[in-house]
Amino acid sequence: MKNLFLVFIVLIVVNTNSYGQILNPGDGVRIIFYNINDNISGDYYIQQDGLLQLPFIGNIDTRNRDFKFIKNQIVSKYDSLYKNPELTVQPLLRINILGEVRNPGYYYVTDVEKITGILALAGGVTGAAASKEIYILRGDEEIELNVSELTARGNTAADFGLRSGDRIFVPRSFWADASQYAIIFSGIAVLSTVIALLIRK
Repeated sequence: MKNLFLVFIVLIVVNTNSYGQILNPGDGVRIIFYNINDNISGDYYIQQDGLLQLPFIGNIDTRNRDFKFIKNQIVSKYDSLYKNPELTVQPLLRINILGEVRNPGYYYVTDVEKITGILALAGGVTGAAASKEIYILRGDEEIELNVSELTARGNTAADFGLRSGDRIFVPRSFWADASQYAIIFSGIAVLSTVIALLIRK
């Protein structure tokens, strides 16, 4: 029973990391070198033909290949160029952040970003946001995220399964609309009172 439990935990880890992530044209990779003097750390983006052009090692073909393969190719090629390079390679996912955020639009997100950091890219949520109920829109699929739980656990984009092309939607709070209606109704009430006073005269 204990062994089965360990296998189950391993499967969860494998399924929730970013290695199975598919990168599409417009996505990219962030490469950071720690022991190389050449100024080649940076963000690099996949062209429409599926090729990723990198300094000194040329093109990496990303078509029909997941991030694990792409990362291994990058590390292997730089390892043959430099002696024991220390580097990290992260996926850059192009996503669309919509709804009640200050600056809606397309942003690049790494797999280690937390939900608060992702929303901060778009300037944070507005005062009208229902920020505890955020959705990932993926094609016709709608996935609800519990922001309180994600924040408490420190979950990253890899943990909650963010993918290339996803849309993150921050809905409008019911109370924000309710307060607007209250203002409208108050205005109507004042107007009605004024009209009633004019009629009496």
